[in-house]
Amino acid sequence: MNGPDLAAVLATAFGRLSDSSDELRELDAAVGDGDLGVTVTKGAAAVESRLAALPPDVRPSDVIRATADAFGNANPSTCALLVSYGLVAGARTAEECNEITTSDVITIGRAAAAAIMRRGKSSVGDKTVLDALVPSLDAAELHPSDGTAALTAAIAAASAGIADATGMAAKKGRAAWAGERGIGVPDAGATAYLRFLEALH
Repeated sequence: MNGPDLAAVLATAFGRLSDSSDELRELDAAVGDGDLGVTVTKGAAAVESRLAALPPDVRPSDVIRATADAFGNANPSTCALLVSYGLVAGARTAEECNEITTSDVITIGRAAAAAIMRRGKSSVGDKTVLDALVPSLDAAELHPSDGTAALTAAIAAASAGIADATGMAAKKGRAAWAGERGIGVPDAGATAYLRFLEALH
């Protein structure tokens, strides 16, 4: 997938992600301030606008950086910051790519996950986006040459990861303040990531 193709795919996926804003707002409001729906709506609109303005010879790494900058600056929030930080780290792994493969996407995702872990001082099991992100990459890695199979496996693994974490109390972020009140509520950030994968599909 070259740069313009990647930009088109991401613009479409972010546009579809906006359809989940009410669900994400409600999940976030159950344990926090409920701003995730706004973050997703404004971020998605900013990404679509930024990607539409990219030149026709844009490289994949610059598409990812543009996405990171647009989403991160559209609405100040922890989620937007972590998404942006992760995407910038992921873009660095694709510097030399004129086209990216399924294997490259997994490498980008691994770098993003590691960056989010460092910046958020979190890990799998803390009931964050990582409980969906890391399992999805593990599953996708089993299909490095088949993008459709990799995405299908990633969606299933992300969904399972969210289900496994739903019975926990969050250990990080604003949701951690809710303590046991958050048990039984799916993590909003992880759900947003799942909805993004579904939008890509």
